[in-house]
Amino acid sequence: MGQDGTRQLLVRIDDYVADLFAPQDEALEAARRDSAEAGLPAISVSAAQGRLLQLLAGISGARRALEIGTLGGYSAIHLARGLAPGGTLLTLELEERHAEVARRNLERAGLSERVEVRVGDARTSLAALADAGVEPFDLVFIDADKDGYPDYLEASLRLSRPGTLLLADNTLRDGRVLDPTDTSTAAIREFNQRLAADPRVEAVVLPLLREKVDGIAIARVVG
Repeated sequence: MGQDGTRQLLVRIDDYVADLFAPQDEALEAARRDSAEAGLPAISVSAAQGRLLQLLAGISGARRALEIGTLGGYSAIHLARGLAPGGTLLTLELEERHAEVARRNLERAGLSERVEVRVGDARTSLAALADAGVEPFDLVFIDADKDGYPDYLEASLRLSRPGTLLLADNTLRDGRVLDPTDTSTAAIREFNQRLAADPRVEAVVLPLLREKVDGIAIARVVG
């Protein structure tokens, strides 16, 4: 089977999994549709990835969650739905236009009371949270600008506790992380190397296969 045939097979497998395990309701379909109509980039997590986020949030028993990178709110809907009863999500977004779309989508999903969309540079927002001494988060999901991943990892650890679940999307970048000369993935390689070596976490990267090879990092804070 050639490369094109392999990619087509991977798409069919992903669609099969999504159809069985991640059927989309009106709120999720509308979130994707409205994000596209608003001109947001088509870079949100897949349906199956969204379901995975929701399951991980539920398995962890998280009540306080933090998302770095909101986009149109599709992943935020999944995360919020997976939280324990009364749980809340704070999601950070750089672009006001994206945040407006996300707020509409969250309201449509009935989650506006449980999810806060905060606009601004994520590094600034994360530093402000740490300076304010907020209660540690039970779950953190990183899915923002890739150059910021090493900084977001350190900031997330400062806002975590033993048992916190750390997740990060796009950690294999179509396999380009294998090329040490690829400057576009330098920050992701640094993130992966830090995550693997940091004694404060137990971690793994789970490969995700569709049109391109990518991965989601899953880590548990241990100290």
